[in-house]
Amino acid sequence: MSGTIRSAQVGHLSVVTIDHPARFNAMSRAMWAQLKTVFEQIQHNADVRCVVIKGEGAHFCAGGDISEYADFRFQEESLRHFHENEVWGGLQAMLDCDVPIVAQIEGNCMGAGVEIASCCDIRLSSSTAQFGAPIAKLGFPMAPREAALVTRELGATVARQMLLAATLFSPSELLACGFLSQVVAGEQLNAQAQALAERVVSLAPQAARLNKQTIRVPNQPLALVLPAGEAIDLVVNQTPNPYAYADSAEHREGVMAFLQKRKPVF
Repeated sequence: MSGTIRSAQVGHLSVVTIDHPARFNAMSRAMWAQLKTVFEQIQHNADVRCVVIKGEGAHFCAGGDISEYADFRFQEESLRHFHENEVWGGLQAMLDCDVPIVAQIEGNCMGAGVEIASCCDIRLSSSTAQFGAPIAKLGFPMAPREAALVTRELGATVARQMLLAATLFSPSELLACGFLSQVVAGEQLNAQAQALAERVVSLAPQAARLNKQTIRVPNQPLALVLPAGEAIDLVVNQTPNPYAYADSAEHREGVMAFLQKRKPVF
């Protein structure tokens, strides 16, 4: 099973679930495409006033589905397509959504999970969640636009430590830096997220959409407010040949070591 992104509407609330529990809700390629479709549909559904995104079971999202990586990551063009079209397609659909999005986070929120959470307007976390993007252990960097998004939401200091030192962060640390809006005991998380969503639903929906449009522009990195084609050129070209590492020895060693359940040697 490659996992799925489920969406269910109850009244004016849409609940989006990252559903791949066998891999701690890691994002497969199919799931990125589904994420894009789900949020494009929500954007055009005038009846939806709030979205809650959460993971199935005990985790939000543990990152990308590394079991797929050997099939495409070692070729520059397929690696570029994955990040520019598949991953960013899903994230951009979330960023373009004018409906308020609440992240309900528990368990692992790693890599892709941090990126998805970064697209949300309000982030609630259980006190036992953990956050990080330890992809340096896999021998590759975060893609340029994804890194710009995460850095904007986390702040440069935390983002550098997360990416350069593969540091894992507690909810209290990310509450202090402003990434999280609220941290609650695990057994209270669902009720708190539901109460917040109901509050948003009770307010004027047109005002919410207009507020998101107003807030979005000054706070977006320059590349994220340009038309899609220009955004690709501007952000990717800030880093010369950002996907040239595809066939590098480090990249292969990091991914294969993970798949072979051994420590990488860099």
